Amino acid sequence: MTNFNGTITADNQFISINNRGYAYGDALFETIKSSHGKLLFWEDHYFRLMASMRIMRMEIPMSFTMEFLEEQIQNTLKANNLANASARVKLLVHRNEGGLYLPTDNDVSFAIVAKQIENDFYVFNDGFYEVDLFKDYYVSPSLLSTLKTNNKALHVVGSIYAKENKLHNCLVLNTNKHVIEALNGNVFVVKGNVIKTPPVNDGCLKGVMRKQIIEILKKMPEYELIEESVSPFELQKADEIFITNVIVGIQSVSKYRKKTFNTEVSKSILQKLNVKLRLS
Repeated sequence: MTNFNGTITADNQFISINNRGYAYGDALFETIKSSHGKLLFWEDHYFRLMASMRIMRMEIPMSFTMEFLEEQIQNTLKANNLANASARVKLLVHRNEGGLYLPTDNDVSFAIVAKQIENDFYVFNDGFYEVDLFKDYYVSPSLLSTLKTNNKALHVVGSIYAKENKLHNCLVLNTNKHVIEALNGNVFVVKGNVIKTPPVNDGCLKGVMRKQIIEILKKMPEYELIEESVSPFELQKADEIFITNVIVGIQSVSKYRKKTFNTEVSKSILQKLNVKLRLS
């Protein structure tokens, strides 16, 4: 069941061919993890969505309060019998139909879908996980690149490339040839007691889980966190590399080219992340 502008409907309903999200990529989305009805990091998702809508010059309805959208998500979870399970929730906002590249107005509609997932909290996956660089296309280091729009052509093609080359993921570069993120999350590089993550102005996604990990690391005096451009040459010198997103939490990288990596730091951070969730 899908929630479209507050109405729960069968999820096989078709959108209009003139939907601006479909026609022009004129849409934003948030992927949220729900654990037994609790929306993890909901406040961060909400404020990122509002900031993104302003950047896209979408009109934010007066009704789009944090409480209203949370209620709509909860209604969707209940309609799908997921209020007492763990779920992946996708909240999409698109500008309403009308116009070509130039819209006739900036009013928006929303849709919410939810699907069940396995783990309530975050479980460390210590299985083999190999990555490489995706160098066919590059991301522009601009503000638009930091938004979760539904224009994800690079990530789609990169995911196909990874599958064709028997990789679990790929690391994405910007036009300055700096590593900015993975195909499905932000990236952190560990060398000694220094942990680096690319800055948002390099073009990486302004990730909600990225924010949580940064907050945790700032309370770990044994490590120095640096938000700084990451060169591909640094990857083979690293002790550890891990990828973050709100569904998986933390995914350690086992191998990049001929280099293999440790997992101690990411395990430690994941434990603190789960403690933070249980106390929140």
